[in-house]
Amino acid sequence: MSLPWTGGKSLIRSTLEFLRKFDLLIIAALFLLLMPLLSADRTIDFMIFCIFVLAYDLLYGHMGRLSFGHMLYLGVGAYAFALSLEYISGNPFLALLFAVASGAALGLILGPIIVRTTGACFALINLAFNQLGFFLALVAFSRWTGGEDGMSASFKKVWIFDFSNRMTVFYFTLVCLLLVIFLVRRLTNSLFGILLRGIKENETRVQFLGYNTFAVKMVAFIISVSLSAFAGALFILNYSYVTTSFIDPLRSVEVIFASLIGGAGSVYGALIGGVCYKLISNYLPNYIQRWEMFLGVVLLLLVFKFRTGVWGYIVALCKRFEKPANEESAPQSEISR
Repeated sequence: MSLPWTGGKSLIRSTLEFLRKFDLLIIAALFLLLMPLLSADRTIDFMIFCIFVLAYDLLYGHMGRLSFGHMLYLGVGAYAFALSLEYISGNPFLALLFAVASGAALGLILGPIIVRTTGACFALINLAFNQLGFFLALVAFSRWTGGEDGMSASFKKVWIFDFSNRMTVFYFTLVCLLLVIFLVRRLTNSLFGILLRGIKENETRVQFLGYNTFAVKMVAFIISVSLSAFAGALFILNYSYVTTSFIDPLRSVEVIFASLIGGAGSVYGALIGGVCYKLISNYLPNYIQRWEMFLGVVLLLLVFKFRTGVWGYIVALCKRFEKPANEESAPQSEISR
């Protein structure tokens, strides 16, 4: 006899399977629909921020390392991109490669120091390096970075790519976001991703199995820093200028909030969190002067009610809806597994 919720269960299952198969197309379609509602500039800003959240979540959500200084890596990519355009070549693609290479080099330099730490030490040492980088950009290297005034960036037209055109920047950023989603998903679904989650749960057990956890953490850190630098470079591609606000350690809370809102440890959670945070920070100040208080309330709700974030709550609801049918139809041994 068929149960009343069987149809709903199969509908949810088929919907989830459809989303998994065509998720990149769906994400692209959603941002294309978002563009006329918000404007091309803001939608580009949303997409770039989502790339930054994906990069951050690789450390926080998958490896379990909270960082209070990830703006350093975003800022390094932004300044490397602008300086490359100013002193090396006006080609934006070469500048993007230089920005990513600069992020990878910084990850190689700082990684051996940072990844050996855990917990509060990991969070605070990133903050300390971020503060140092902020001082260097603001004061020590102000001759090249422009200090508080910042520096502008101009691009050459390369083939058919004219980045002075907003739609060119929009479609290029959309393709970059889809490529980053594909890369992060492949990484987190591979053995590498399993090792990251194992390190998050119990690093000693992973070491006992014979894996070099230091090497795994180094690779994850370098990838996260490189993707953050890539996001910083894309921000300059959109804004055509860079200031010390791109490396300000106080802004690190933005990416942390986004990860918490969407749900840490999930590609979809990072996207939802990035879009939700940008919607709050861009539009709520128009109605509430002290809009940061709203973020505090959201944080309390996340801590006490929605610890897995928006996406985690959606997944839990789907599982809860499917559970009665599974219990009725599946053997007891199957349920226990």
